[in-house]
Amino acid sequence: MSDTQTLNHIHPFDARGVAKRFRHAAIFGALQSLHAGETMRFVNDHDPLPLLGQLQQAFGDTLDISYVRREPGEIVIDFQVRG
Repeated sequence: MSDTQTLNHIHPFDARGVAKRFRHAAIFGALQSLHAGETMRFVNDHDPLPLLGQLQQAFGDTLDISYVRREPGEIVIDFQVRG
């Protein structure tokens, strides 16, 4: 798969623009709408460790979680649905 094709399967999700009370529901909904092989690139201002635990419980081995950037004030995580 070319780099362009790979990028087309990455869907950005910037949590900083979602009200805190709706964030988890929005993230779960977005992940549930992905198809096998697609990736949601999650951006946040803090490391969402409790959320990651919830996602692992809910999705198990069907979701790969990998940090793209992990710096204070800028967290970028790829969530990829396994095929």
